[in-house]
Amino acid sequence: VTGASFVVFNGALKTSSGFLAKSSIVEDGLMVQITRETMESLRQALRDKKDFKITCGKADTGDVKEYVDICWVENEEKTNKG
Repeated sequence: VTGASFVVFNGALKTSSGFLAKSSIVEDGLMVQITRETMESLRQALRDKKDFKITCGKADTGDVKEYVDICWVENEEKTNKG
């Protein structure tokens, strides 16, 4: 689990890169590089207020992957206030 002050979603990751998605720490935030298709799906999920999971890592390996989960919550008091 990583806490961040901001999240940047970059939809310019090329399918030919061999990555499903890439995440990296940038200053005190998180940058997630995703493909254009994933960006379109993310935008629709945000419009519909649906949870969305982005799998990061190489597409051709079976290794443990990183995930970026976007979750809608009912009660804001249970979320991190920092």
